[in-house]
Amino acid sequence: MQLLKDKIMKEGNVLPGDVLKVDSFLNHQIDAELMQAVGNEFAEKFADAGITKILTLESSGIAPSVMAALQLKVPVVFARKRKSLTQNSNLYSASVYSYTKQESNEISVSEAHINSHDTLLIIDDFLANGQAVLGLLEIAEQAGAATAGVGIVIEKGFQPGGAMLREKGLRVESLAIIESLENLQITFKEAVEQ
Repeated sequence: MQLLKDKIMKEGNVLPGDVLKVDSFLNHQIDAELMQAVGNEFAEKFADAGITKILTLESSGIAPSVMAALQLKVPVVFARKRKSLTQNSNLYSASVYSYTKQESNEISVSEAHINSHDTLLIIDDFLANGQAVLGLLEIAEQAGAATAGVGIVIEKGFQPGGAMLREKGLRVESLAIIESLENLQITFKEAVEQ
């Protein structure tokens, strides 16, 4: 998606340790027009997949998910990282390790919101090692829901997550794939085999 790549090149910051900082438009401050375009792209890619709900992880996956959901006319369910007073039983849960934050989180979704009649589209902001997506897939499996595919805003193609998910037979649609962040320079991969 050229609009997204242009934004990454203009506003993305590469930090030591292969970290791409995009907090000016994706995961702190949100560029609503860009997110609308991202959502439209996901909706177009999965228009014929029979999606009944979008599943994401709080908080950075919510904006692109809501924009896609508007186009697909389906609800968004987001896995919570912390239990709330109103969400204390009848939960699907999984443990997810964040390499960025260097911590594990228990994520959970109420059983009331996903079931075996659902066909899910999983959306997240980043794909690096694939741990967040694996946690969401575990929740989908616990619910007996089908997963039509995974939509990723930015994939770090030089890290193993994308290849691992594709090897499992999952349809992974990444809107921008970073091939390298070497020498603090952003290089995009142009295409990926499904």
